[in-house]
Amino acid sequence: MSQDQIAARIVTTTQDAVIYADRDGTIRLWNVGAERIFGWSAEEALGERLDIIVPEKHRKPHWRGWYRVMDTGLTRYGADPLAVPGLRKDGSIVSLEFSITMLKDSQGTIEGIAAILRDVTKRWHRERELRGRVSELEAAQVQ
Repeated sequence: MSQDQIAARIVTTTQDAVIYADRDGTIRLWNVGAERIFGWSAEEALGERLDIIVPEKHRKPHWRGWYRVMDTGLTRYGADPLAVPGLRKDGSIVSLEFSITMLKDSQGTIEGIAAILRDVTKRWHRERELRGRVSELEAAQVQ
């Protein structure tokens, strides 16, 4: 099996979402992990804009940042995953961590961005509960 075949199988079957969108923000790759996390089938998501997974109140800043990256090739998202909310097909919100990779043509022009996203909703809720409990304990110590 070639490296390309192995890579394709990994992308296709991983439980993390792997999404690729072109310069205009149109979804061109949507794996089974994206289906699981967001609830849209590949057939439904392909050809749609990223708005289907970006909550309404985050769309303006998302697109401002997106087009700035397309114009400059610079992003503030480096090695550390970014934590953001995502929108599921049913309208519910999911907590995500993701990293991106810019894909460029031979002249260095960005063709699009690939993102690998992980659902961290359960961890986010656990951490929120722990922070609340720590606050309660600290308040009790003050008294």
